[in-house]
Amino acid sequence: MRLSVIVPIYNEVATIALLVERVRAVKVDKEIVLVDDCSTDGTRDVLPGLAGDDAVVVYHTHNQGKGAAIRTGLAQASGEYVIVQDADLEYNPEDYARLLQPLLEGSADAVYGSRFLGRVRRMSYTQWLGNRALTVLTNALYGTSLTDMETCYKVMPVSIARSLRLRANRFDFEPEVTAKLLKRGLRIVELPIDYHAREQREGKKISWRDGLPALWCLLKYRFVD
Repeated sequence: MRLSVIVPIYNEVATIALLVERVRAVKVDKEIVLVDDCSTDGTRDVLPGLAGDDAVVVYHTHNQGKGAAIRTGLAQASGEYVIVQDADLEYNPEDYARLLQPLLEGSADAVYGSRFLGRVRRMSYTQWLGNRALTVLTNALYGTSLTDMETCYKVMPVSIARSLRLRANRFDFEPEVTAKLLKRGLRIVELPIDYHAREQREGKKISWRDGLPALWCLLKYRFVD
């Protein structure tokens, strides 16, 4: 069993080295696929020093968005399973082994690390409300009972991820993946994770405006593929 950890990166010079250190410390057989989405803050100067036998770095020639970076990483993945790891230290790589377990046992087709089943620190009310609203809409449209549709930690076999024919370029990646998994009747299991939110002043890039494309994505994929 090998896990491909896809890290989409845009202007994370302050955190990327520590993030890779934390991922490497996890006792799981893995590869790290670092995808730089044309950073301009010095991140690109740091990345060559992070490459190695267990990590590859891929560079976009122009900024395309998180979803596009994830698709690039997925094309590079050589593991049996895949997880996306944000570079901003909000999510804890120590959760990997526990999230993989239902997949290894055959009791799930995908595993979501739910922030709202676990420990959430510093999430603003606006972020909380937006996440909850999109999750409630997902449940209403697709007849499920998720607690955290927008979580970054979605683990699944690489073969399933590639079969979804993903198109999202930006933060609408999360609802697209969820919609397509649910429309196929695949089993999503949620497990609690540890989450430490960062604020806009610390470099957080997603905002309430990103909720509108996510909303449209959920509605669109309810009726089309």
